[in-house]
Amino acid sequence: MKRLLARPRLPRLRLRSAAAALTAAAAMLLPLTVSQSAHAATTTCEPQGTVSAGDYTIQANEWNSTAQQCLTYNGGTAWSLDTANFNLPTNGAPATYPSIFKGCHWGDCTPNSGLPIQISQLGSATSSWDTTQVGSGAYDVAYDLWINSTPTTKGQPDGTEIMIWLNSRGGVQPFGGKTGTSSAAGHNWDVWTGNQTSWKIISYVLQGGSTSVSALDVKALIDDAVSRGSVNPAHYLIDAEAGFEVWQGGQGLATKSFSFSASTGGGSTGDTQAPTAPGGLTVTGTTASSASLSWSPASDNVGVTGYDVYRGSQLAGSVTGTSFTDSGLSASTAYSYTVKARDAAGNVSPASAAVSATTASGGGNPPPSGGCSATYTVSNDWGSGFTADVTVTSGSAAIHGWTVGWTYGGSQKITNAWNATVTQSGASVAAANASYNGSLGASASTSFGFQGTGSGAVPTLTCTAS
Repeated sequence: MKRLLARPRLPRLRLRSAAAALTAAAAMLLPLTVSQSAHAATTTCEPQGTVSAGDYTIQANEWNSTAQQCLTYNGGTAWSLDTANFNLPTNGAPATYPSIFKGCHWGDCTPNSGLPIQISQLGSATSSWDTTQVGSGAYDVAYDLWINSTPTTKGQPDGTEIMIWLNSRGGVQPFGGKTGTSSAAGHNWDVWTGNQTSWKIISYVLQGGSTSVSALDVKALIDDAVSRGSVNPAHYLIDAEAGFEVWQGGQGLATKSFSFSASTGGGSTGDTQAPTAPGGLTVTGTTASSASLSWSPASDNVGVTGYDVYRGSQLAGSVTGTSFTDSGLSASTAYSYTVKARDAAGNVSPASAAVSATTASGGGNPPPSGGCSATYTVSNDWGSGFTADVTVTSGSAAIHGWTVGWTYGGSQKITNAWNATVTQSGASVAAANASYNGSLGASASTSFGFQGTGSGAVPTLTCTAS
């Protein structure tokens, strides 16, 4: 299965945000609206055509292809792709994302949406979606929820993009890399995360796939994203979309019905009070390669959902209880620890008082200097540009951070990256782990990727662990 490229959402977002270099910017921000008939089908073959559907808007949103696409609205919230025969490689960007949305999409707002809502004020968010899926082609069936730092924006949202994949076929995958699993909203999901230059992306991929969901608890997924640090609870949910990203084929994909509802009130809505700092942080034991800690529970007006343990300024791990063992440490070394509590609304407590733990001498893992390796793979090359993936693998000992460096011998210039902080000075490039993928167990791997311009040979990489 090939991994999804660069990841294809960025070019579409550049179109949507009306980058100055695009001569079609005005058309993107003010797309053609096709008149609606309540009793007859309405078809648009305009790449950026839209159809009003009561409290929703249906958008053609063909952004990466010149092939003809025709979308037909049949009343209510039902619509279909009646003309679509795309043929793009699955390791690049999709051709289109026809979808139905509620809220404010790049400044185009639907009526009676109830949005925006600040995440900390979100009381409920539910959705039902029934689709028709075809047995050929390459596509995903996905929600796209947009979160912004302010209540509205006419450009690229700067908070978080949450994607909820009900299904896919043809070997396509979400942006970034798989970083965990979740059982939020009563379903089992694979969780993928990544960072663009100005916003975060987290994707929930339904294990086993489905053609429909009924009364899906979208808020539970948003709360899960908050707990993982992917969503800032002070930001705003401004838009909810549902549609099909299509690389190949597409004709016959359809939405039979769709609903989305979000409101404030209920549960812990409006909770802005942080938990108290955990107390009594104590070192309960050490070995040559580990340190065990315990602490007293924090208190909260609603309830504490977990604790984050920090080794210095780096997150060592997260737990729901009041004890933690940090492993993979160096022998005869002092480490400083603090703990913070968090609640379901994403409020985080002040740090506990710090304690120091010194590992025992001998018998532990050696310092992980040189304890990682890295490989560089070009996943797509179109002459004037490319995308590449780097896989970082730890050695025989666990590591708590990594940096990868290389020097290009050609004209390559990196333009954006995900799952790492990547900087380039001339031909020299340095990549450092993100906050969520620096700690690796022995012989474990993680990956990051980037997009660039120019061309040249694959460089030789160095990897340094910490």
